[in-house]
Amino acid sequence: MERKDYTIKVFKFDKRCKTGELFMGRYEYCNKTDDDMLAEILDLTSKLYPASKFRFELHETWVTRVNMMSGLEYKEHFETPNYCSPSSETYWSM
Repeated sequence: MERKDYTIKVFKFDKRCKTGELFMGRYEYCNKTDDDMLAEILDLTSKLYPASKFRFELHETWVTRVNMMSGLEYKEHFETPNYCSPSSETYWSM
């Protein structure tokens, strides 16, 4: 299995918020497999965050994108805003 870096984001269901959920935290993991991450989510669910009240998002931390001007591939964080990413037209038009 291939090992990658992952990020788990935890949200709590909360009707008082406009979106209906509240961001609770983020957990960063390095050099893990998909099976390791499923085990981590199960561990978080059983110890800290009951599944009935919380939602989890699993993301690969680094994604591969293509630079719009040079055409070369590079890696950037999954949460990089569009205007900060060399793969977008907005980045190059500023």
